[in-house]
Amino acid sequence: MSDIHLEREFAVTPERLFDVVSTRAELIRWWGHDGWTFTDENIDFSRTGPWFADMRSEEGNRYKLSGQVTLVNRPRSIGFTWAWHDDEDKRGPESHVTFTISETGVGAKLEVDHRELASDDIAAQHARGWAGPLGRLSRLLSDERKP
Repeated sequence: MSDIHLEREFAVTPERLFDVVSTRAELIRWWGHDGWTFTDENIDFSRTGPWFADMRSEEGNRYKLSGQVTLVNRPRSIGFTWAWHDDEDKRGPESHVTFTISETGVGAKLEVDHRELASDDIAAQHARGWAGPLGRLSRLLSDERKP
């Protein structure tokens, strides 16, 4: 099993960052990659219970994820399980994600820990995969600060 750890700082309060990474209305603004659209979703990390996201890339490829939100500790942390679905909608191996938010001198830091990935190669793919949504999150929060 392999793990990844990513960190990003944002010039927002921990409470604002928590809202952006937990609530459906905010998640659908940055989750996924540029050009992807949601075809179906129940993505809400502000409460425990099931979640899923069914998305399409610009090329028309389908990407479906699902899991269970297991921990909500506003405004500090969120924990959830994560599994990709195959073309027949069969759920693959499950891993675990934790968002940890802490106050910093410039605002708030988001730490993403994605644990129990099947291999080092899968972990490297997920590290690259998180770069797109985290980049979108950075742009979203940066745009909010513009007059």
